[in-house]
Amino acid sequence: MGSIKASLFISLDGVIESPESWHFPYFNDEMGAVVGAQMAAADATLLGRTTYEAFAGYWPGADPADPFTAAMNGARKYVVSSTLTEATWENSTVVSGDVAAELTALKQDTDLGTTGSATLVRWLLEQGLVDELHLLVHPIVVGHGKKLFEDGATVPLQLVSSQTFETGVVYLVYGPAAAAEA
Repeated sequence: MGSIKASLFISLDGVIESPESWHFPYFNDEMGAVVGAQMAAADATLLGRTTYEAFAGYWPGADPADPFTAAMNGARKYVVSSTLTEATWENSTVVSGDVAAELTALKQDTDLGTTGSATLVRWLLEQGLVDELHLLVHPIVVGHGKKLFEDGATVPLQLVSSQTFETGVVYLVYGPAAAAEA
């Protein structure tokens, strides 16, 4: 049985947009180990259209000497979109139509990991498709930008694990709440 594990960098005020402008001062070996383990555990990457287009615009032309470039380009990728008709980035497949049914079938034998894709992650949570939500909460108030949680459905979760890094980043892992707790 596979799974969907969503992973996001997030600020104290819930901002997930443009982490490249606030995330890097907090990146250290502890966080690198977590991110690397998450990537290694996934059979494929699940992306929303916006994140897919940003990654597809960067990684194919990225420095080939960087081992991360080969990993990103060579990985299987599934992009959820109602507007994208073709995925041209190496090893990419568009998921559309009855997305919930397609992802439920796909995760029967595939471990999927998301990167970014806040709109997709919110939708996956509302559909009950997320098996684990990994949040790397950074000790910064960004003050502006897209937030992970906007108005939407209530989704009860339960804390699975937590870890505090030397930089003050808190690594939280949540799973679906038991039915009795919901």
